[in-house]
Amino acid sequence: MNSRIVRWKPLSLLLFGLSLLVAVSLHSLTPAVALAQSTPSQEIRGVWVTTNDTDVVIDRPKLHGAIDQLAELNFNTLYPVVWNGGYALFDSGTAKRAGIQHFVRRGIQENFDILEEMTTAAHEQGISVIPWFEFGFMAPATSELATIHSSWLTQKRDGSRVDMSREGGDMVWLNPFRPEVQQFMTHLVLELISRYDVDGIQFDDHFILPVEFGYDSYTRALYKQETDRDVPNDPHNPHWVQWRADKLSAFVKTLNADVKARRHDVIFSVAPNPYDFAYKGQLQDWLTWVRQGWVDELIVQIYRHDLGAFRQQLYTPAVREAQQKIPTAAGILTGLRNIPVPISLIEAKANSARSSGLGMAFFFYESLWEETPESADTRLASF
Repeated sequence: MNSRIVRWKPLSLLLFGLSLLVAVSLHSLTPAVALAQSTPSQEIRGVWVTTNDTDVVIDRPKLHGAIDQLAELNFNTLYPVVWNGGYALFDSGTAKRAGIQHFVRRGIQENFDILEEMTTAAHEQGISVIPWFEFGFMAPATSELATIHSSWLTQKRDGSRVDMSREGGDMVWLNPFRPEVQQFMTHLVLELISRYDVDGIQFDDHFILPVEFGYDSYTRALYKQETDRDVPNDPHNPHWVQWRADKLSAFVKTLNADVKARRHDVIFSVAPNPYDFAYKGQLQDWLTWVRQGWVDELIVQIYRHDLGAFRQQLYTPAVREAQQKIPTAAGILTGLRNIPVPISLIEAKANSARSSGLGMAFFFYESLWEETPESADTRLASF
């Protein structure tokens, strides 16, 4: 299966309390079409499946029950994590050769390849599966990836390699300009789409380089060679920002071409931050990627707690331009551990996204209905 399927089922069959999806039941939807025939208006209705969703993904009956439920709720895409913490969550020869953790998560009741199981079950329900390379170029400072391949890492101007601003502990960044890093990432992606019958691959706001980084000797020398300038002390220097952003864009172009050469029907999805911050703070020029045709779908992470701020991001020039070219959606935060989000706010955001002509993807599965401000019964009754 290699195209996103758009399903239509009446929600009256299931009294489930995700009122964020009430609007879904009120609109007739387009028939299933192949990606090559899709239009920018094709609505994305997705959910990320994270490492926090372990209780579902390692239990085969729960996994199938969850997919059945999502199908009834009219979701059409799953984004399961396959690259996190400096290791691969699938059986990866690329990871093995790099000397890092590589495994297939096994169920608690019987052994099974979770990504394969999820993909098969989702396809049976008409749901697409687009594996999510969550960590991109980021890795824990103590990971095997970082310690074994320390030469792959970049650094700040003061020589520090550790990014202490990240949630989840101290992180380091692979240098996306180094050929060996690009080769590793390319092999990881090509291996996955060759081994599994998935519908695409996705990178997010970690497929970047924080603007403070890039002061390692390799990048300094490359910048000097290509520009005949020394690297500026100011990481926000416009020329220095653009040079690094262009280098990352060049890799995206190459990676997209490699993916399409291996499987032309694979969706190349990106889920970045809003454009102004993505470019200036993360060197991720995703609008250029869209304009050049290197991206097949876009989900902008609009994780705003304020509804007004969320709505404002729906109408930025970058988002409006993208949605005229490719399927585009708003990433909606449905809760974090110990930071629940009320269903009323989720619903308002979902309705706002649809009103602006965007699809929606929810972060993340467990937070849709676990550890929520409302009881399960209230969530159910809200529908």
